[in-house]
Amino acid sequence: MTFATTKRRALLAAAGIASLLAATPALAEVTVLGWPGGPEETALRAAADAYNAKSDVAENDKVELLFFNRDGFWDKLQADLAAGSKAFDLNLLATYSIGRYAPFMEPVELSGEAKAVYGDSVLSTMQYQGKQYGVPTDLSLHFMYFRKDLIEALLKDDAGKAKYAEISEKYLGKKLEPKIPDEWTWDDYAATALYFTQAVNPDSPTRYGTVLQLKNLLFNIMVWQSVPRAYGANWMDDSGKITVNSDAYRKGLEIYKLLYDNGASPKDSLSYEFAEANAAFASGQVAAMLQWNAAAGDLTSKEKSPAVADVTETVAPPAGPQGRFTHIHGLGFGLNKNAENKEGAAKFVKWLSSKEAALIYAKNNGAPALTPEVVVEVADSRPDLVKLGEFAGKYGYVMNGATSAKALSVYELQAKEFTGYWSGQQSIEDALASTEKGMADLLK
Repeated sequence: MTFATTKRRALLAAAGIASLLAATPALAEVTVLGWPGGPEETALRAAADAYNAKSDVAENDKVELLFFNRDGFWDKLQADLAAGSKAFDLNLLATYSIGRYAPFMEPVELSGEAKAVYGDSVLSTMQYQGKQYGVPTDLSLHFMYFRKDLIEALLKDDAGKAKYAEISEKYLGKKLEPKIPDEWTWDDYAATALYFTQAVNPDSPTRYGTVLQLKNLLFNIMVWQSVPRAYGANWMDDSGKITVNSDAYRKGLEIYKLLYDNGASPKDSLSYEFAEANAAFASGQVAAMLQWNAAAGDLTSKEKSPAVADVTETVAPPAGPQGRFTHIHGLGFGLNKNAENKEGAAKFVKWLSSKEAALIYAKNNGAPALTPEVVVEVADSRPDLVKLGEFAGKYGYVMNGATSAKALSVYELQAKEFTGYWSGQQSIEDALASTEKGMADLLK
């Protein structure tokens, strides 16, 4: 069922044919298709209400919101766009789906403030083939979550430091010293995870040093890929050659394999994703983990995570030889090529990318990644956004090809092949070779 059909049926069921006909003029407004439930809906409603209340917004340019459930959202959206639906003027976009929908959409013009509000790396999450296709209203990236009480104790413990050096030499081939998490390399993370694993160090205060999300799921690859990225990995080079079969990808895969095989993450991690990883960390039996920024609210809540709320801290992901990186992808809104009110939609897009709109969105539970100059205005009420904007600007990246029409298929391919390696079902050579071949077919 398409969005257009859904909307017609909903209107018919609610009021009948006569009311539907009477309501037709309202469809001349700017209709925005959003994602229901959660902070995204709350923030979008607040922004729309503020825009509609502005004295210079004409009646036929006011915003009407339309929502459909998340299950199958992207497939239904593609069906409507491909069918030339006029049921909505603006629709939700995600970084990894822009290339899929670009043929049915038009590039947008943002406000003159957009660059100063968001910064180049965040704006790039809504770009495809050099054109801007949307306003980046919400951003997702990764934090390294860690138990500050455990790290602080280790840094003061000479016997612990000696044990740490012994473990790192045995498993990583070099003696390392404990560091504060903001100075970690990926080797430091691995050494710390092994040290806080009882299967490796029986004196560890936690059963597991980390928790890995190893389920065959595309979003888990997004979490993991910042590891190889720090070693120089990319999907393909500027000429379009697939570069996944590389030392950088091998290193990233091997780090996870090392930790999983030595019990640093629960054995059932092969079925883990966001919720399971959060639950493991919240139990108090995990020292550190790489996880989406969306987990911060729950893991620092005394009501939701009483065992760790007071001792959980976050930093950007660790560094590698090529730097420090975090995967980023955005949710935003773009213009339907068949929109009935393109002029009004364009006005709303410009406003939505302004500082005024971004602050309204932020104050109402949205997750925009704002520049330091802008986020300071909401820092007291939304301290999480300070790190979100900082990390996005300093460390955010989008893989070359990750906004293409086949981006989701690439992530699914990598999830299948790399999970096969982590679970012991195939060699690392076979996993990389199969991924390289599959990506070449998908991205040609």
